[in-house]
Amino acid sequence: MVFKALGEDIDSYMARDPAARSRLEVLLCYPGLHALFTFRLASWFWRRGFRILGRLISHFGRFFTGIEIHPGATIGRRFFIDHGLGVVIGETAEIGDDVMIYHGVTLGGTSLRSGKRHPTLKDGVIVGAGAQVLGPITVEAGARIGANAVVLKDVPPGVTMVGIPARMVMGDAARRTEGFCAYGLPEEELPDPVARTIDALRNQVCDVMDRLDRVEAAQQGRDPESPCDQQPRVVAGSDNVDDDTEATDQPKQAGGTAGERAVASGGGPPPGRS
Repeated sequence: MVFKALGEDIDSYMARDPAARSRLEVLLCYPGLHALFTFRLASWFWRRGFRILGRLISHFGRFFTGIEIHPGATIGRRFFIDHGLGVVIGETAEIGDDVMIYHGVTLGGTSLRSGKRHPTLKDGVIVGAGAQVLGPITVEAGARIGANAVVLKDVPPGVTMVGIPARMVMGDAARRTEGFCAYGLPEEELPDPVARTIDALRNQVCDVMDRLDRVEAAQQGRDPESPCDQQPRVVAGSDNVDDDTEATDQPKQAGGTAGERAVASGGGPPPGRS
């Protein structure tokens, strides 16, 4: 049973890492595989009541691999940790089959209470480098977490999450034909949720401006224009102001000088002048 699980783990590394040249290389040189073997040994003692011994074995595994997996965690088959340095997996974390995570990933808790406090990753999940998945949340099957994302809420199946806090940028239908996705991110240009929100707001503002222009044009007896189709006016004083337009863009001072304002109001010259 142990050797069968070890063989499956080695096969998963060979299938998902193009840098792996041979099974012997994976067995000797991949810290993720070493950490997984150490975890299974520590977990065997932990689940049979030898808690201190399980934690001690886990501590030695952390020292030699830089990967910390609590012996109380639950990990499925063909779990792949790529590079691995800085990975932290908490006590009540649950990981399904064929899950892949990269270096710097944290499956952490956000509560001091006992019981379930770490995330659950269903089958086929990919978590990119530096991502933080926090709390007793569930990342459904086939979901992908982009590098450095911070996930605080449940993730639907098959979607891609990026950002802080993580937002969905690609649904399941957009990636059903895709194969393996390194670091949890697609190769094509990734849509930016913030940019899409700004574009939507701009479209709404343009629509309001067009409606207002049509009302003003009807009152003034002129043809309506399209304010959003016009080039934005360049503010005077910028480096892009042309010489022939700078004068027209300069705001005129109301009333000119103090003396001109006094004359215009019917008064005499300002004090001190004759």
